[in-house]
Amino acid sequence: MTVIAKGKTKKLPLRGMMDNVMEQFNSAADHINLHPNIRKILSITNNEIIVHFPVKMDNGDVEIFTGYRVQHNNALGPYKGGLRYHPTVDIDAARALAMWMTWKTSLAGLPYGGGKGGIQLDPSKYSPSELERITRRFTFALADNIGPEHDIPAPDVNTNSQTMAWMADTYMSTRPPAERTANQHVVTGKPDGSGGLEGRDRATGYGVFLTIKFWAHKSAESLKDKRFIVQGFGNVGYWAAHFLEKEGAHLVAVQDAYGTLHNDDGIKVEDLYNYSIANKGSIVDFPEAKAIPKADFYTTDCDICIPAALGNQITSENALYIKARLIAEGANGPTNVDGEKILLEKGVTIIPDILCNSGGVIGSYFEWLQNRNGELWQLDEVMIKLEKKMRESFNKVYTFSESEAMDMRTAAYCIAIKRIEKAYVQRGIFP
Repeated sequence: MTVIAKGKTKKLPLRGMMDNVMEQFNSAADHINLHPNIRKILSITNNEIIVHFPVKMDNGDVEIFTGYRVQHNNALGPYKGGLRYHPTVDIDAARALAMWMTWKTSLAGLPYGGGKGGIQLDPSKYSPSELERITRRFTFALADNIGPEHDIPAPDVNTNSQTMAWMADTYMSTRPPAERTANQHVVTGKPDGSGGLEGRDRATGYGVFLTIKFWAHKSAESLKDKRFIVQGFGNVGYWAAHFLEKEGAHLVAVQDAYGTLHNDDGIKVEDLYNYSIANKGSIVDFPEAKAIPKADFYTTDCDICIPAALGNQITSENALYIKARLIAEGANGPTNVDGEKILLEKGVTIIPDILCNSGGVIGSYFEWLQNRNGELWQLDEVMIKLEKKMRESFNKVYTFSESEAMDMRTAAYCIAIKRIEKAYVQRGIFP
């Protein structure tokens, strides 16, 4: 990695996700003078589960898979967080992501702690029937470590409502008959017909859009004719772009795992989405935009940048060349510490992941409540409740940031950690 500063070139090692989350945590903990004992507790995870399990493939061969579930902290309530299927899943990534979930749920004022996990695999290499068997076997292996009042998984990278339906069915099948329907809220992000929340599919992306809208309002600006770029055109990236376009903003560049597109006159979001669905999820060869090199994505002239793919995407190598005035973190941990320092020095505003993409876990909370109480919420009701919750979180972070003259990430961490500290102070530590 290279950093160019004052005419000199400096080599820096690439930080891991855990390094980033710990530096962010310690910076906020220092600012609020977090009690040393509580700092010790929050610096480590409560439980780390690694499971190895066999699954029979379509051709009759057996493959062994490794799955992870890290439970960071449950001082405020059950562990909550997604499961991803990706080659980068390992224990270090799960630890970092679980910690981020603890801060995210605390900041949103939810009665949850933080957990995260997944399986180390490339789902594109497996058939739907193989993925179903992998998911069900993974759920069975985790069954004693998850539960509707203990640890509640949700979709994440490369998992979706179908994955959650398989998980819920498998988990409920392992319970005594009288308890099965009472365990429907063991996971969230389920399909509408299987206890899912109407609007859960767009909750994360809508939340990203809302934080951008709130930022524009605070800046006394309109989103009309703002130029934005999106990395990751999955569920989060698509819905964020969808709502921004409705406000009159223009998508000028987009990148997914397969390619990078640019059109200075704007890319029609719905046209690109429909094309990607027909093209097996890929944006490659979309006729209304031209392909550009992957490295050129972050150099695109724009007002708003939405990294909505994986972690560690904005680093000291590319932060120097980013032209956006606003980074809205749709993904978890997309900006590493070194990249963030450069962006802040340039005067770029960053809406941090634990605030920006918290619409997903807020939507999950609504689904959990709906299942728990035997209710059915309508889409308009969900969207109103989501906007209210996101506005409350944004205003808290923005106000704290302004009053303390600090960046929004540190402000968000301070608020989240102080809420957890208060719980420990009031309850004490057993025994």
